[in-house]
Amino acid sequence: MSQITKCRICESPHIQKFLSLGATPPANSFPEPGHDAECEVSFPLELFLCEKCGLVQLGYTVPPEILFKNYLYFSSTVETLKRHFADFAAEIAEKYAGDNGLVVEIGSNDGVLLKNFQGKQVRALGFEPAANVAKAAREAGVDTINDFFNSSTAAKLKEERGTANVIIANNVFAHVAGLHDLVRGMEILLAQQGVMIIEFHHLASLYSHMEFDSIYHEHLCYYSLKPVMHLFGMFGMEVFDVKKIPIHGGSLRIYVQKKGGGHAISQNVQAILNEEETLGLYKLETYRDFAGKIASIRDELLAMLKKLKSEGKRVAGYGAPAKCTTLLNYFGIGPGLVEYIVDRSPSKQNRLVPGVHVPICGPERLKSDRPDYLLILAWNISEEIMKQQSEFRASGGKFIVPIPRPEIL
Repeated sequence: MSQITKCRICESPHIQKFLSLGATPPANSFPEPGHDAECEVSFPLELFLCEKCGLVQLGYTVPPEILFKNYLYFSSTVETLKRHFADFAAEIAEKYAGDNGLVVEIGSNDGVLLKNFQGKQVRALGFEPAANVAKAAREAGVDTINDFFNSSTAAKLKEERGTANVIIANNVFAHVAGLHDLVRGMEILLAQQGVMIIEFHHLASLYSHMEFDSIYHEHLCYYSLKPVMHLFGMFGMEVFDVKKIPIHGGSLRIYVQKKGGGHAISQNVQAILNEEETLGLYKLETYRDFAGKIASIRDELLAMLKKLKSEGKRVAGYGAPAKCTTLLNYFGIGPGLVEYIVDRSPSKQNRLVPGVHVPICGPERLKSDRPDYLLILAWNISEEIMKQQSEFRASGGKFIVPIPRPEIL
């Protein structure tokens, strides 16, 4: 583990800490019952603002070998994501891939996006560093390289298969400590008239909707558009369009080309920059206020759960995304307040939430055991969850959504 002394993008030393969420284990580690709790390592979870370029970033870097060696997040278990990526792939195939063009996705997970190119005149290839997840992608018929994407692997791929018409990076920029080498690799691999399409959780949404539980060690950076534009500009590239998309609680999809490429700069770019400026996303006082509001949410949710327990009510959780590790650990919520969590991902079932050790089981548990309330920890797909659990609601069960403020539905 290492602590930053300068900004990950502009390398300015003028970085200021504004939030500490304590020390937590890696959010996706999910130990098995009976593990040696003393071996569970926690790391500081602290946020800093670069006062020069506006990048919000973690102060500590946990080695990627620890975070991604045996990754337990599989995108294909989330129906909302499957639909999102199917639509995204259709746009790429229609507008940017070209006939038999090479489309490369960085951090391709289990191939949830790339499998949509099967049967089309597209050469789709994924880079996925987690061996178990890359194996699942290959078994689904998606050509996948089990490695990290960087300037070295990009140069090797270019030599073997030529340049890429499209490079995709969905929610991966936040995970990378060596941003300069990543973008250098993208510039090497991208065709002269090629397009890079990148999605990331928008800092404006995180701030406006109090999505603090999206802060965990895998997410080293929390992006607004301004620092991203600065990063690509350092390597001779430019953002020519940007779209707001609802996925993950509010994200941006940006379109990047080499300077002088064939796409005119959309007015959307300046519009987003103006919104960020109005929100105060480049000012330290904005985030100090944000930190205070998180403490208020913690106090409200703890008071709600303790009151329900005092009334003899039982609470379980629904969804064990990485964000639940941050929320439960920072709030100090363990099995005494939330008895167990159900999750549809088989890879997480029969495991424990890191740190607080709330047990995780399959959704079928709710058929044999009826808690009074379900705390929706995967709040970004709360509509999908409540629809799936219509029987729970019909039998008198109620839902608790913790973000942006604790609310019983």
